[in-house]
Amino acid sequence: MATRIHNKRLSHSSRTWMREHLDDPFVKRAQKDGYRARAAYKLLEINEKYKILRPGMTVVDLGAAPGSWSQIAGKLVGSHGLVIATDILPMDALPDVTFLQGDFREAEVFDQLLTVLNNRPVDLVISDMAPNTSGNPAVDQPRMMYLCELALDFTTRVLAPHGNFLVKTFQGEGYDEYRKAILAEFNILKSVKPEASRARSREMYLLAQSLKLRKKVQPEPMQET
Repeated sequence: MATRIHNKRLSHSSRTWMREHLDDPFVKRAQKDGYRARAAYKLLEINEKYKILRPGMTVVDLGAAPGSWSQIAGKLVGSHGLVIATDILPMDALPDVTFLQGDFREAEVFDQLLTVLNNRPVDLVISDMAPNTSGNPAVDQPRMMYLCELALDFTTRVLAPHGNFLVKTFQGEGYDEYRKAILAEFNILKSVKPEASRARSREMYLLAQSLKLRKKVQPEPMQET
């Protein structure tokens, strides 16, 4: 049943967001093309430029719901590849995508992921995660950078040498330090602002390429702090 939105109950900022969302050309394209969210076009644009997704690859998608990035990844890696999507929220099934519901920091979820991988090397980790934003940068920025740090920590545990990492960040406090942390682990780092990113948004995508060769040990579950 359709949900009616009573504009009188919405704040001015919420009404503005709703108008932008309904008028957004990428939202309309996503509905027409059958993608679960407009974010699909961000990954498509990045992949068109840098060719990070190829048939047969193994990909882990962090914070995947509602699944638009997994949707793209599953199509591009195909049935001979493997896409593992994780999120604390439920997600409807997708072709060529294995979904694990839960917090990827928890031992149980991490162990499930290792079981699905079955010693298969991970070629790419992607993360379009973001916190529920309040509109206050002093609150939202630390939350976002915390998620980014978790994604990087996870990636260095599972990614194969020379593998790649794509993560959404917010520009602001902690951003430069995070870039340095990535460069300590990867040989190449590129900043990408896709066309589908709203111009006023502080979001920036960082593409880290070629994980540096390190002595690998059996990955251990992440410890939640």
